[in-house]
Amino acid sequence: MDDWRNLPHRRRNPLIDEWVLVSPRRLERPWQGETVEAHTAARPPYDPDCFLCPGNLRANGERNPPYRTTFAFENDYAALMQDVPEVLVDEHGLLVAHSERGYCRVLSFSPRHDLDIATMESASVRAIVDAWAVQYLELSALRHVSAVTIFENRGAMMGASEPHPHGQVWANESVPVEVAKETRALTTYAAARGKCLLCAYASLEIANEERLVYANEHVIVVVPFWACWPFETLVLPRRHVRSIDELASEERDALAQALQTLTARYDRLFNVPFPYSMGIHQRPTNGPHDEWHLHAHYYPPLLRSATIRKYQVGYEMLAQPQRDFTPEDAARRLR
Repeated sequence: MDDWRNLPHRRRNPLIDEWVLVSPRRLERPWQGETVEAHTAARPPYDPDCFLCPGNLRANGERNPPYRTTFAFENDYAALMQDVPEVLVDEHGLLVAHSERGYCRVLSFSPRHDLDIATMESASVRAIVDAWAVQYLELSALRHVSAVTIFENRGAMMGASEPHPHGQVWANESVPVEVAKETRALTTYAAARGKCLLCAYASLEIANEERLVYANEHVIVVVPFWACWPFETLVLPRRHVRSIDELASEERDALAQALQTLTARYDRLFNVPFPYSMGIHQRPTNGPHDEWHLHAHYYPPLLRSATIRKYQVGYEMLAQPQRDFTPEDAARRLR
């Protein structure tokens, strides 16, 4: 039926085999909130108190070099370390734990304190993509690494403690939970249908166009059919590549262009630097994993204005996630 999207319904996320409830009728509530133009203080190009600006002291007392492009270093407050003892706890199969080794790095995107991916020059965003590929290759080659997760938290709302443009790279001894879920789904789909799940999904979205936010010759951006967050997006290379290091030069340019365009559109949505958590999911490093297809998730929390955010509480914590308007409407607004 043509109007099924306007009825409460569930949509399945094939990447993790979980469901989201779509309740578009919630938009009929009398109070919808207001769109507030949030004014944020302009940042200077250099901040002498910033831990990430070139030449400044970091929290551990080390001084940053006078870097002119991206700059990577070991996280001063790493959650994963190498020098941990081997520990295994297993009490009747109920209380199970084991030690976890790994690495945590910080990647400063730019020496400029006042820029973001949305406002950088294109060449600078391409440099970030190249730096991500370098980090993936370097960490993949180290002992006790099974997966490398690249992510960015933007904005205080998402817990970013430092406004300087930066992201993080974590390398785990074991495969993280969300990556493991996607590995199972990608493997199951490939075994059953003989093709890549995300290649097939990208083809559907390109043909449909309804949830397409942006597309160039090599990369597409969609609000996924199963999106939980109001303006969640998925960034997909058109070609089947397993990890970011496998992108050709023109594909890296295209990815940089897609990320810059998407984040600029986020900023224009409510006229505010748009908060989000972004993560790049790619091939675990503990095997060839030919079923894997590189992609990036964007999870922004804002719902109806610059100051009204989406919370997953109540039913969403205790039953399943649910959203207030359809992914199709979100994609239209982002376009």
